[in-house]
Amino acid sequence: MTDASLNAGSYDIPNQTEFDDYFALLKPRVMSLVVFTASVGMLAAPVGVHPIIAFASILFIAIGAGASGALNMWWDADIDVVMKRTAGRPIPSGKISPHEARNLGLWLSAFSVGMLAITANFLSAGLLAFTIFFYAVIYTMWLKRWTPQNIVIGGAAGAFPPMIGWVAATGGISVEAVLMFFLIFMWTPPHFWALALFMNEDYSKAGVPMLTVTNGKKSTRLHILAYTLLLAPVAISLSFTQLGGPLYFCASLALNLWFLFGAFKLFARDETIASDENYKLERKFFFFSLVYLFVHFLALLCEAFVDFSFFSWPVVI
Repeated sequence: MTDASLNAGSYDIPNQTEFDDYFALLKPRVMSLVVFTASVGMLAAPVGVHPIIAFASILFIAIGAGASGALNMWWDADIDVVMKRTAGRPIPSGKISPHEARNLGLWLSAFSVGMLAITANFLSAGLLAFTIFFYAVIYTMWLKRWTPQNIVIGGAAGAFPPMIGWVAATGGISVEAVLMFFLIFMWTPPHFWALALFMNEDYSKAGVPMLTVTNGKKSTRLHILAYTLLLAPVAISLSFTQLGGPLYFCASLALNLWFLFGAFKLFARDETIASDENYKLERKFFFFSLVYLFVHFLALLCEAFVDFSFFSWPVVI
């Protein structure tokens, strides 16, 4: 993809661009998830962080996430304009030019990494730089259009924020940070494959090799079930670290049982019935996956601030 191909009459750029359009370029919904998980990673760390340092660090992590979102939209503008779900984004809708999006992404990337290095430490800044590079280059420019495993490998980009938050607070990587990373990493495929089940036509039209396009929906349902089975022990294992405890364990156990139940229902689903019902069950599974991740990290946050010392809980990891 080149700027020339996008500027050759496909986009009518207005003279004035609203702030909201630039903000939309940063993928605020994704940013909100990044802010939340990074905040949990920082606040749950076993060290005290000055409130101003904590706020600034989370802000720069969020800006870094927004920068990668802008670079993603710049590169993907040619397929975003084809897909119903993304046609209203700032570039395909003609509100922002491709080169403006690219420049914003590059400037915010450099700014966020540099400021995090000053505010927190070089390791967290290095992880943020790698995350931006991984999402914008490895995933967006390579994996997304090359392999049906794009979401599996590319999911690493979305899994780094809690680790970055942890490292910003502690200055190092621990087993807790690694397990938080893998919780999101293993959660990402079933989450996005559920989306692909009811957005398959969009991906097919745009030529994106999602698993539903290359392997079919039945195979995708099997993959969702397999990854949900692999996700459960990763999520529950956090219960037995310094981060976990009885509250997290009960929440994780309940969430994973329900998530597995939903995955089994998806796998057994008849495609004709699913289509006739406008993929109602698949949409519910997709939205529940968001609840699943949010409650897991909320439980970790509660464990960090609620005193369960009266309850003996094993820490084996």
